[in-house]
Amino acid sequence: MKTPILITLLSAQSLFALVSIIPVEIGKEVGFSNIAEASLETTRGNSDTDSYKASYRSTYDNGESFVTWAEASGAYGKANGDENTNKVFAHARYIHAVTRESVRAEVFTQYQNDMFMNIKNKVLYGTGARFKILDEARDARGYIGLGVFRENIDYRNPTINPSEKNIRLNSYFSYSIDLNNKTSVAYTLYFQPKVDNIGDNIQLHEFELKVNVYRDIFLKFNIDYTMDSEPPIGIKRYDFTQNTSFVVKF
Repeated sequence: MKTPILITLLSAQSLFALVSIIPVEIGKEVGFSNIAEASLETTRGNSDTDSYKASYRSTYDNGESFVTWAEASGAYGKANGDENTNKVFAHARYIHAVTRESVRAEVFTQYQNDMFMNIKNKVLYGTGARFKILDEARDARGYIGLGVFRENIDYRNPTINPSEKNIRLNSYFSYSIDLNNKTSVAYTLYFQPKVDNIGDNIQLHEFELKVNVYRDIFLKFNIDYTMDSEPPIGIKRYDFTQNTSFVVKF
């Protein structure tokens, strides 16, 4: 069992990146595996800041017909005595092989809150299918996902932003490539419109670069861009974050 621990050294106030944006595949790492991530930054003097972030994923892969995993993360921060980060995220997914190589069925559920996005609670659950479209000697991998999910959202101030119950389509494209035995890049695009109003949609772009710097030590760089066409009142339509971290596997 391998347990990578990712320690974020830069961009302390950015969104804490989860394990990887590359989709989990059946047979990649048979049996149980775990990944833990943690970050702590404290400064005193001209500025007083505290930032705490952590993430954990547990996966079971039977190597033949299914893989299932769950992950959770949290982040909390203060700057000069004022809270500036407070969020929690949890996700669980089950993936089952429909065909031997290319088609996978998925079911998933997710929970999150984010005090600075005005989200008190957001719960969703859904299902879909994933299709592998590229696998060139395992150096490049491409996936297309299509599905649907239901989301229930409670906001911090319901008099301004009433609770929502939506059904959204879930479509995504994911591409990853090993440039060499030390460097890999990945990109994922999510497009999630409401079933009854495609103009109300969420788009998420994620980019990841991972470089092996020494033995089992990697440098990972993430960029995330999220756009909500109809965000809650008082919240901007877009959110941009970047995160640089060292990855240690052992």
